[in-house]
Amino acid sequence: MKAAVVVFPGTNCEQDAVYALASVGVEAELVWHRETDLSEFVGVVLPGGFAHGDYLRTGAIARFSPVMVEVERLAEAGAPVLGICNGFQILCEAGLLPGVLLQNAGLRFICRPVHLVVTSTDSVLTRAARIGQVLQIPLNSYEGNYTADPATFAELELNDQIVLRYSE
Repeated sequence: MKAAVVVFPGTNCEQDAVYALASVGVEAELVWHRETDLSEFVGVVLPGGFAHGDYLRTGAIARFSPVMVEVERLAEAGAPVLGICNGFQILCEAGLLPGVLLQNAGLRFICRPVHLVVTSTDSVLTRAARIGQVLQIPLNSYEGNYTADPATFAELELNDQIVLRYSE
């Protein structure tokens, strides 16, 4: 099993993604954003960072990178596609995920540990967890306020696509 870890100008933590995938037995390869063929990969990771400097909306430029045609093809074929931080923002901008990411309340950069409760284990990310388990992870964002209309949230819940929620 081989996964692509896409690198855009300004990406960071791509080596961390490769290491994390290797720790669960997945071979990973760094792929430059100009790549046009991901046929040798069974999944894709878009890591965090500041793709193309995020000079417009976060991820707005990266969504036009040639590799995104292949990311969309893999997603439509049911392959696992993971967007971490800026990668999630890019997936939203590309229309592969519903909703948008807004600037944080008070226009403040947030960097602190947060607690997330596992609400679904029907995910490659949470299948080893327990429903109700609380995880502590680092949060590091300026535009991390995911927003969607009520109908979209209802559909996400109906399809068991919300796997983590913030917890006090």
